[in-house]
Order: sequence, then structure tokens, then C-alpha cells
Amino acid sequence: MPWLPADFAHPTHVPLDDGHHLRPIRESDVDIDYPAVMGSRERLWSLYGEQWGWPPAHMTHEQDRVDLARHEREQNAHESFNYALFNADETELLGCVYIDPAEDALISWWVVDEYVDTDLERALDAFVPKWIAEVWPFTSPRYGI
Repeated sequence: MPWLPADFAHPTHVPLDDGHHLRPIRESDVDIDYPAVMGSRERLWSLYGEQWGWPPAHMTHEQDRVDLARHEREQNAHESFNYALFNADETELLGCVYIDPAEDALISWWVVDEYVDTDLERALDAFVPKWIAEVWPFTSPRYGI
């Protein structure tokens, strides 16, 4: 049985609040993704390192670009999704939301260190489960990693 219905169209722009939105990450986002990831690397490793081996301590800009290209291909094939959290004009990448296949789906997300315990993180925490329930065709998604 396929993970997603054949006719499912994943969202391409998702408003979060007045100044932020989600959209599928692209390879071309590397210049703002790399500093976001590496600037929050220790905390991200504590969340994802054991299971994903990410982000490695010495990840290069080029390795990040290759990783983002893989995410973009997987999204286009509906194999998994990585939505980046952006400010209004997409000059800053502030976090990500991952939607991965599991028994139904595995959903996780993060914000850069600067936004931990802020209104933006709280808004994302409240938004993601509601968005998944309303837009995505999952019956029993699991949250966290």
C-alpha cells in the first residue's frame, strides 16, 4: 500500500503567522540552511544525531547542498518531506519540519537556537499537529523522533 494517495498534492506554501511560513526545502536554500543548521548543531545532534547521524560535526557547505538536493528529490517523488520555516522574505531559515514514512507517518520539527522557548517555537509547536491533521492524509501520525 502506498504511503500517500496517488492524487495527493503536498502543500507548497504554508502560512504560519503574520511573518513566517513553511515551504518545501530546495537545494538552492543551502546558503541560508547551512548557517541555521550549523549554528544549532549541538542541539540538533542531541535530537537527531543518534538516529540520523545528523548534523555531523564537520558538515561542509557542499555536503549540506547534497543533502538538500536529496530532500528535494524525495519530496518530488513523495517519499518524504522537509519543510523549511522561513521569515516573510525568505532571507532567514529558522527551522524545519520533517514528514517521514513510518507505520503511518513520523513528524518532527525544530527551530534554530535563537528561537527556542519563544513565541515562534510555541506557534510552530501548536501549528504542526493541527496542520498534519487537517491537510495530510494520515490516520495515526507519530510525533517526535
